[in-house]
Amino acid sequence: MRRIMVGVKRVVDYNVRIRVKPDNSGVVTDGVKMSINPFDEIALEEALRIKERGSADEVVAVSIGTADAQQQLRTALAMGADRAILVQSDADPGPLSVAKTFKKLVEKEEPFLVILGKQAIDNDNGQAAQMLAALWGRPQAVSCSKVELDDAKVTVEREVDAGLETLELDLPAVLSVDLRLNEPRYVKLPDIMKAKKKPLEIVSPDDLATGMTEAYKVISVEPPAERAKGIMVKDVAELVAALKQKGLV
Repeated sequence: MRRIMVGVKRVVDYNVRIRVKPDNSGVVTDGVKMSINPFDEIALEEALRIKERGSADEVVAVSIGTADAQQQLRTALAMGADRAILVQSDADPGPLSVAKTFKKLVEKEEPFLVILGKQAIDNDNGQAAQMLAALWGRPQAVSCSKVELDDAKVTVEREVDAGLETLELDLPAVLSVDLRLNEPRYVKLPDIMKAKKKPLEIVSPDDLATGMTEAYKVISVEPPAERAKGIMVKDVAELVAALKQKGLV
C-alpha cells in the first residue's frame, strides 16, 4: 500500500493573542482556542490532494502530545485522512524526540512519503523534518512551495535567496512544506460526523521504545518589550535632531 504519513501538532490558534503565565513558566493555554499548526494543515492538504490524484492509497495523520490532541487528529480525519495515531505523552518533546518517534512509526507504517510543516508556530524550531531524514537515511526537501509526484520520484520547488530552486528526490523521502504550497480545505459538518467513526490509535512512547527527554529545558518565557510610543515631528530638521538624541545617527 502506498502510504503518506503527515505530522499534526496541536498549537494555540494563530488568531489568539499569546499571553505569558504570571510565573513566566510558559504561555497561557487554559481556555484558549487550540488548532492544527497551520504549516501542518497545509502538509495534510497536500497529502490529501496526492491521494485524490491516485498517487497514494492512504493518508495517516500522526500527533505527539497530550490526550487533548485527539481533537486536532479528529479534525485531520474530517479533512480526509484515513486514520490517525496519537503518541500520547504529557512531555513537551523537542525536535530530536519528535524525529525519533516518527522514525519508529516510519519503521512500522512504511510510508513512501512523510510530509511535515516546515515549523510549528509555538516554538519555530523547524528541525524535525531534517532530523527525521537523517535518522531514516532518506532524501529531504524543506520549505517546499510546489510538489509533483511520480511513481519513483518527487520533484519539489522551494524559495531560496537567489530565487526558486527545483529538487528531484528518490522515494521514500521527507518533505516539509511552506505556506505558499496550497490553501487547506474547509471541514464540513458531514465530514466531522464521519470522522468520529474513523480509527484513531493511541500509543505511548514506551510502546515505540523511544523516550521524550531532551538535553535542554525552558528556564523562563517572557513577553517582548513594549514598544515606545511614537512622536510627531514638524520637519526634517526636527526628525534628525530626535534621531541624534536617541543615538541613531
